[in-house]
Amino acid sequence: MILSLLKTYSRLLIFGFGLLLGIQVPNFVDQYSRRIDAHYQEVSENISGFQSTADLLFSGDLEELIRYYRQSNDAVFESDAQSIGNIVDRYNRIRNERDALSGSALSAAIHVVLYSDKEFVDETLAQYGYTVPLNMLAVEWGLAIALFLTIAMDLGLFGCVKCAGLISRKRKKNHLGSL
Repeated sequence: MILSLLKTYSRLLIFGFGLLLGIQVPNFVDQYSRRIDAHYQEVSENISGFQSTADLLFSGDLEELIRYYRQSNDAVFESDAQSIGNIVDRYNRIRNERDALSGSALSAAIHVVLYSDKEFVDETLAQYGYTVPLNMLAVEWGLAIALFLTIAMDLGLFGCVKCAGLISRKRKKNHLGSL
């Protein structure tokens, strides 16, 4: 009886935990996406002057502009080549991240979980606000994760019980065979 109650309450606890965790998924993805968009706007502004120069003199090729700066005999230009290169690299990195998040809610969530940029995940986690949004997407994620965790726990317990039963039967059989 107590074991049955413990199993029932642990199931409810796992389900509740999964529900709350799942509800956070779309919220975290949204906050991460907003952070990416803010960084994209900032880096786009930073690169715009260099892009204008590249458009005017190098058919829009920023790499050619950077190469020109690096090959210059002017120490200032050579020094600035590294700075411009860093801005271009950051712009490309953030643009790729933004493109990856522009798909469906599922593909965006999978991207954030598996392939997200560590710098932006850390920023998002540092500023993350836990909320319980009651929109359909959050409820769907919550229920899906809650069911997954509950089923995984039940299958794990079932497997443990079956293994324990097989071991017990084998011991009995070996014990009876040795008599």
